[in-house]
Amino acid sequence: MSYRHRLATLADLPAIVAIYNTTIASREVTADTEPVTVESRLAWFHEHTPEKRPLWIIESLADESAAPAVLGWLSYSNFYGRPAYSGTAELSVYIAPEARGKGIGAYGLTEAIAHAPAVGVHTVLGFIFGHNAPSLGLFRKFGFEEWANLPKVANLDGVERDLIILGKRVA
Repeated sequence: MSYRHRLATLADLPAIVAIYNTTIASREVTADTEPVTVESRLAWFHEHTPEKRPLWIIESLADESAAPAVLGWLSYSNFYGRPAYSGTAELSVYIAPEARGKGIGAYGLTEAIAHAPAVGVHTVLGFIFGHNAPSLGLFRKFGFEEWANLPKVANLDGVERDLIILGKRVA
């Protein structure tokens, strides 16, 4: 299967939210414990700009005659929100349930790492729960190294969880 990515539009926000919400119940991917709404993600959406912090939709190109299917999304987000950190971005990758394990996350990371210098990013980070083995494995496959381990900083349904920060210099 082949993929492409494009900048997300406001019309994509319902699909972005739907994919995100599929990850909440697992307690492996996000610290949100209840589904989010499109309205609650509007400010977040508008923080993403093509020239500094893009938000991409990843689509399938399997059937050229049909509209591309939204398989996932990837975002660059500010790290710590201070000007001195503007060259560092957190990468987030979310994949639709039916598309997981098919190389879409690898495609997204490949493209994001290659594109980072074009948006002024020299360092990329992944914030991943310590018990999320698939995501840790994916980022490590791309040369991310453990830069921090924040033990028991999250509480998910009474279970304390570690947050691992993985980092990689790209420029």
